[in-house]
Amino acid sequence: MSVSVPDLSGSLSQSQIPVFTTIQDYRSWREKAFECKKTVGFVPTMGALHDGHLSLVQRSLVENELTVVSIFVNPTQFAPHEDLATYPHTLSQDLSLLSALRYRPLTPSDLLRTPSAVFLPSVKDIYPSGVSQDLSQQKGTFVEVKGYGEQMEGRSRPSFFRGVTTVVTKLFNIIQPTNAYFGQKDIQQALLLRRLVGDLHLSHPTPSRLHIIPTARDPTDGLALSSRNTYLSPAERQRAPAFYAALQSAARVWKTGASKREAIRHALELLEVAKKEGEKYGVEIRTDYVEMNDPDTFEELGDEQVQRPDGSPVILSGAVWFGRTRLIDNIILGNTDRAISK
Repeated sequence: MSVSVPDLSGSLSQSQIPVFTTIQDYRSWREKAFECKKTVGFVPTMGALHDGHLSLVQRSLVENELTVVSIFVNPTQFAPHEDLATYPHTLSQDLSLLSALRYRPLTPSDLLRTPSAVFLPSVKDIYPSGVSQDLSQQKGTFVEVKGYGEQMEGRSRPSFFRGVTTVVTKLFNIIQPTNAYFGQKDIQQALLLRRLVGDLHLSHPTPSRLHIIPTARDPTDGLALSSRNTYLSPAERQRAPAFYAALQSAARVWKTGASKREAIRHALELLEVAKKEGEKYGVEIRTDYVEMNDPDTFEELGDEQVQRPDGSPVILSGAVWFGRTRLIDNIILGNTDRAISK
């Protein structure tokens, strides 16, 4: 039995993929998937899709009979001074990119798989009590994972993870995915969400079905793919790969037996060189942080910590400003599987 979908009116009906703009319509579709015993993979996005997003969708196509992609620019993960108003909206292009994805299972009886549905909710649907970027003005139900969102990214963006955990909890409740897919570029976010689904005893997905996929990178210079890369000027884009190169250098130093202090110092020195080089071309480069953290607690390692004999994983991560664009990246040191597998 196949899973049927309604034909949507308006411009969205031109999409080759069914687009659901209301929770009710999506849930009717999901109920049919339950009845048919279909597995459903889920990739949550804020749109402005790139090859990094598409790699997550492709992984879902391989591992699930049906695949759902959400596109929702979540206001609660932007602080009042951040770039919500200017975040890129490229819906037509996003739908075109998704429509081009294909996967044919090895079993001859299985049909060609393409993305099955796009969930495109309104802010009112996701936040029925209304919403404000100002934390003090927010009303309604919000979700926090206490003690795990204040380090790393949370130190620089205090309200960010509260917004992420709230909207993803809502999306999981609506989509009810068998499997969900997140990119390693946002490693703290992905690990935090895995803890959330375990703490809340969610069944769709369970912690073991929240998958963290290696960061997609530009094949020529290694820059992590991000929707915010479109903000970079040509001169900024040319120098942005210095960030990942600095992290790679710190990783190499760490693997020789150096302390955390020495490894991070090496990265900061290279970023300082990049800063001075950027000044020649009018590019302002500012380092927000470079740090090493435990993947379970997110606590910072001690300055004299060295690589552990058992290869226990460590997250080497950072954030760097190139002009007005803040980029994040990370490398998992030691046993990667122990850090991201469940």
